[in-house]
This record gives sequence, C-alpha cells and structure tokens, in this order.
Amino acid sequence: MQEFSLPARYQVPADGHLPGLLAANAERHGDVAVYARDGGEGWADVTARRFHAEVEAVAKGLLRAGIAPGDRVGLMSRTRYEWSLVDFAIWTVGAVTVPVYETSSAEQIAWNLSDSGAVAVVVETPEHRAAVASVREELPALDHVWCLDAPGEEAVGLLTAAGADVPDEDLRAATATLTPDSPATVIYTSGTTGRPKGCVLTHRAFLTVCGNVVAALGPLFRTGHSSVLLFLPLAHVFARMVQVAAALAPIRLGHVGDVGRLTDDLASFRPTIVLGVPRVFEKVYNAARAKARAGGKGRIFDRAADTAVAYSRALDTAAGPSWPLRLRHRIFDRLVYRRLRAALGGRATHAISGGAALGARLGHFYRGIGFTVLEGYGLTETCAPTAFNPWDAPRIGTVGRPLPGTSVRIADDGEVLVRGEHLFTRYLNDEAAGAAAMVDGWFRTGDLGALDEDGYLSITGRKKEILVTAGGKNVAPAVIEDRVRAHALIAECMVVGEGRPFVGALITLDDAFLSGWAEGEGLGGLPPEELLRHPRLLAAVQEAVDQGNAAVSRAESVRAFRVLPGQFTEESGHLTPSLKLKRHVVARDFAAEIDALYDRDTRNGAGRPH
Repeated sequence: MQEFSLPARYQVPADGHLPGLLAANAERHGDVAVYARDGGEGWADVTARRFHAEVEAVAKGLLRAGIAPGDRVGLMSRTRYEWSLVDFAIWTVGAVTVPVYETSSAEQIAWNLSDSGAVAVVVETPEHRAAVASVREELPALDHVWCLDAPGEEAVGLLTAAGADVPDEDLRAATATLTPDSPATVIYTSGTTGRPKGCVLTHRAFLTVCGNVVAALGPLFRTGHSSVLLFLPLAHVFARMVQVAAALAPIRLGHVGDVGRLTDDLASFRPTIVLGVPRVFEKVYNAARAKARAGGKGRIFDRAADTAVAYSRALDTAAGPSWPLRLRHRIFDRLVYRRLRAALGGRATHAISGGAALGARLGHFYRGIGFTVLEGYGLTETCAPTAFNPWDAPRIGTVGRPLPGTSVRIADDGEVLVRGEHLFTRYLNDEAAGAAAMVDGWFRTGDLGALDEDGYLSITGRKKEILVTAGGKNVAPAVIEDRVRAHALIAECMVVGEGRPFVGALITLDDAFLSGWAEGEGLGGLPPEELLRHPRLLAAVQEAVDQGNAAVSRAESVRAFRVLPGQFTEESGHLTPSLKLKRHVVARDFAAEIDALYDRDTRNGAGRPH
C-alpha cells in the first residue's frame, strides 16, 4: 500500500472564515484591485475596500429579508461579478450557498433547492425565475426569489436598498456565528452515476485548500500583479476554489459568462494565470492547427508542434535540449509560439487544469511553447484539488503531488484514498452514502491511481468504469478515451465492452472542426449522413482510435467504433454541467448502436489493434 503526504504550509486560524478574507483585504490592501467588472466597454477595476463594502451592503439586505445563520440560499447564474458578490454576502450573514447551474432543468432546480431546504434563491434571468416558479409547489421552504437581471428590480439594487438601515452591529453579530467548521456551501455532485448528492463543504475546507495552493504556487499569486480570468461555471467546485484563492492571496479576478467571447476577453483582460479544463486546451490547439492548415501552413505548424514536444521532453533529461533543438525552438517561437501565447492573453506563463487528463503530448506541447499547464486532481468531496503539480517542477502525465497538509494513499485494489482537513463533512440527507465513502478516516475517491517514488500521483481510471470483457480482461476506458479525444476531429469517445467479446467505442465528432476538414478533403458538399459514412472520414477517425490503442495492450484495444450523428451535450442529457459523460445515459440511449458494434454487417468502423 503506497502513501504520501506533505506538511501543511497554511494553517487555518482558530477564528477563520471566508468573509474574514474580505475584511482583511480591505484593511491591508484597500486600494488594490481585486476584481475587474466587464461593463461592455472595457474592464473596470474594483478595489478590495469597495468590494468589501458592496458585499456588506447586499448582506444587510439579506438580513433584512430574514436570512439567518445556517439558512441555505440558492444561487443560479452564469459566471459573473455578481455571482462572487452574492456568494460572499451569503457567507457574511452566516448562511450557506447552494449553487445551481444556470443550464439546469426545472427538475434539477427542484432537486437542488428542495433537498437542501433552501429558504431563498438568487437567479440571473427572468427565465430562471420562471423555471423556479414552475416547481414552486415542490419548494415549501422557499420564501424569496431575487433576480439579478429583472428590469427595475435587480437583486443587488433591491437588497442594497432594503438593508440600508440595518446596523453594522447586526451584521457583525451574524458573521460572528461562523467558525472554521461552519458549513459554507452545499455543492451537488455531477450525477454521472445517479441522482446528485449534496456535498457539505466547510469554511475550513476552502481555507485549507486555498491557503495551501496559494502558498505552494506563490509566484503565480502575487498581490498587485497577478490576475486570473474565470470562465468555468462558478457552480462547479473548481471555479469556486479559484474564486476563494483569488480573495485569499489576493489577486485580480475577472469573470466571463459567455465562452463564445473568451478569445476577445483573454486579449483584453490579459491574465497572468489561465484556468481551464482539458477540453479548452485541446480546442485551442486544434483551432490553431486548423487555421494553419487552412492558410497553407499546416506543415510548419506540425513541425513547430513536434519541436515544442521534443523541447519539453528534453527539459526532463539530465542533458537538456540539444543546441540544434534549441535553435529550432527559437525559430518556431518567432513564427508560431508567440502567436499562440498571444491568443491566451500574452502574459500568462502557467495554466491550471483539472477535471480530466490533459494527455502527455498536449502537456509537453504547451510547456514547449512557454505556457506550462499544471494539472491537478480533485473532486467535489475534496473541495477541488487534493493534488497538483508544482509550478517549478511539474511532472507531465501526472496530476502532481498531494496538497500540503493532506495524505494520499493507494489501496491494495488501486483505489486512491485521501485524508485531510479539506474533505467534505457529509452528504446532505444521505448518511449511508457518506459512511460508505469513508474508511477509517480516509475518503474513497472511486478513482484508480499510483504514486511514484517522489509522491507524484497518476490517475488511471474509475473503479466503477472498469469494463470486464467476455474474455475476463479488465479495461480502464479513460486511458484510451483521453488519447482518442486528443485528435482534432473527435469531440467525445466512450469505450464499451462490458461482457462483450472485444472493446468497442462510440464516437462523436467536433462540429467546429469537421466542416473545415471536409472542405479540405473535397467533401464539403456531402450531406451529413453520407459524410459520416465516407471512407476517408472513417480512416481519419481510425487514426484517432489507433492513437488510443497505442497506449494499451491488444486485449484492451478498440476493435470497432461507431460514429454517431450530432454531439453529446448537456442539453441532450449526455453530459453533466462540468462536461463529464453520463455513461449510463449514453449506454441506454445508444443501446442499439452498441449492439451494432458487435454485428459484422452493421459496423461502420473496425480497429486495427496492434
């Protein structure tokens, strides 16, 4: 049994809580910009003193409305400045925030708000308010619904006005009810394996994670210099952690609610840190490659990419990059790499990635162009990262070392176990599930992994996702899927084969890249159903499958695949809001396509396992 831990670099104060960060910032860094608001005509800075005052003004409005310490308040909105403002205001009155994804269905809204017993909810749009109204009968505890964008009755303005005469002493008394172990939020799991469970996370959990992350990544969190642009949904624990870390440091934080504007916002905000998930970095790479090919410079881009990967790999050797490699790298930096860094804002040297595996080649590519992606690993139950790569010693292909002050253990069956102050305290209203998730104080993550001699963790798959073929071979789908998805054409890949004679895969294509590829191949005029069956397209998909097969044994390799029309989306019910596959839903909805994989007469793709 492997185990590794690092000493804590940050200790939570005995009276520590999240609103205390704002008071400390207002006192110590009052004139420092800690937020930037996008008003449509550029970014307007908000100082630490002003943000603290705005939060307290909204918090007084919540008090006037009867929100009391321990009450649960829903928050449903895109990522925007007001999300952070309301979140900290809820905490300031001692209440508990219940995030709801802004894309949630009425049924999902009803579950989150009813299971949590929310007494109020702040939504973003009148459409959200209507969705809440449609399930109001299922929410007996709900007394208030405020809307951020309701014409003439915007939530922030209404609450600020309502609380104008609330004495400061009343607000201080509400905040004083908080301790490090008070619940801060109830975040519902993604629901990949069933109904979402509400994870109760404390102020201690956030402070432990964020304090140790900021301490360990110190050069990336420099007050008055560093900045981060947040475009992931704040309903997700990863983005929420970054929000708190930015306040703890403090550094300047901007919000992007529309990822369609991300390229423009990166260029105007120019962050020093970029936060993302692997799919974002895959899309940046694929888009750059597609643009180069469309402009007749595909060969140059591919040589530049190969050079970047080789250069990064050489950095991990004792000898380092050879002088011919250094020379090629310098040339391609002028021709290619600078433009790629500019597309990411031009100032960032590092990114933080989580949620899934980035893949070694892409990791080396980004480090090779001067933009190191630090992969980390965590779950909602661990308040986001329980491991992450050091800024100065990343080990590409791993998710880094344990968070300082925590321990990671690999059980005899390969499961990753975690212990530390950053863990959730319970699943709300589900004691049995909480008890099953713990063993002697260790949280059972459900992930499989390994620790190397220096404590770097590698994740190899999910226990519940392990397939056992008819021949008795255990297959971890993530290994193949991550490699296949790295191909520019591929949007999603789901490996199947439980109880079957061999491993197969369901594949969807990236619509944004597919049309350009088809034009380049002279197939642009084909109807979609013909294009998906065309031998040249199937051959290109086979290349992606071969890349995945190269990482596994013959018995684990994909022998046949099925290209599906359309894409897996959150709206179709096949992806969670954090873009994870709902495997049981995909398997149910595409049962006929899975069966067809094992019928020689209906396959539309056959692998060539090595």
